[in-house]
Amino acid sequence: MYAIIATGGKQYRVCEGDTLLVEKLAVEPGEVVEIDQVLAVEKDGELRVGSPVVEGARVILKAVRHGRGPKIIVFKYKPKKNYRRKKGHRQPFTEVIVEKIEA
Repeated sequence: MYAIIATGGKQYRVCEGDTLLVEKLAVEPGEVVEIDQVLAVEKDGELRVGSPVVEGARVILKAVRHGRGPKIIVFKYKPKKNYRRKKGHRQPFTEVIVEKIEA
C-alpha cells in the first residue's frame, strides 16, 4: 500500500514506515501531523486517483526532528566589471515518519 501526498509544494510517494525530509512544518518533534492532500492511493492492487484529492484519505506523519540541508553557494558575477556577490543558503526541513495511511 502506498500513497502520493502533497506537502510544502512538493509531492512524495510514501509507504507506512518511510522516513522523509519535507519542507519545514510548524510542529514540535514528537507531534503527529495529518496530511489530507492525498493525490492517489494504491491498496490491494487497486489504484484510486483523486481529482485533485482522494476523498476521505489521509496520511498520519510523526515529526522526528528539524534540521537544515547542505549549504548551497549562490555566486553572481559580471565579467570585466568587477561585480561579484557570494551568498550561501541552507534550506530548513522536518524529518517525518509515515505512521499510517488511511484510505
